[in-house]
Amino acid sequence: MACSVDAPSLKDLPKVATDLKSQLEGFNQSCLRDVDTNEKIVLPSAEDVAKEKQHNALLQGVEQFQTSSLRKTETVEKIVLPNALDVATEKTQKSLFDGIEKFDAASLKHTETQEKNPLPDKDVVAAEKQHQNLLEGVEHFDKTQMKHTTTEEKNPLPPIEAIEAEKEKNKFLNGIENFDPTKLKHTETCEKNPLPTKDIIEQEKTA
Repeated sequence: MACSVDAPSLKDLPKVATDLKSQLEGFNQSCLRDVDTNEKIVLPSAEDVAKEKQHNALLQGVEQFQTSSLRKTETVEKIVLPNALDVATEKTQKSLFDGIEKFDAASLKHTETQEKNPLPDKDVVAAEKQHQNLLEGVEHFDKTQMKHTTTEEKNPLPPIEAIEAEKEKNKFLNGIENFDPTKLKHTETCEKNPLPTKDIIEQEKTA
């Protein structure tokens, strides 16, 4: 049985904004450009083709697998016995648990807790008094007992030897900075290659 769907009334339809409606109505289609759509098909690489073949071969092998080629086997369950160390550890734990479970609280003796607050010795008391006196002296210090002092800044002059050395250094640096290369004279380098003497030739032959 088909059910009829009533069309929505005009007031139930979604409203369009006034500025958007005016832009849509006044849109000039001549402003659009003619564009050709190019459909590009990217071919897979050799590696992708090889992976796809391998995947298809795997799926085909699983689908066409013959269960009749399987052999019947029997599962043998092996029980590994614990060694001597495991047995001793198990006994120790069991005896410890038994002692806790069967513990008789009536065998405990009544005790009373005494809180002890040991007094400090003489050295601790003397150190505490010295510390308190130091703090009180700092807090109650009378600044009126201080005397006015004037700080003298001393700037000793260097000796004559240091002044002369500084002058020589400055003179040397000024000579390098203010050097005039136009005062240099043109020179030519002569490369000399002396020929060996007769004695050297004879010694070379006899060697």
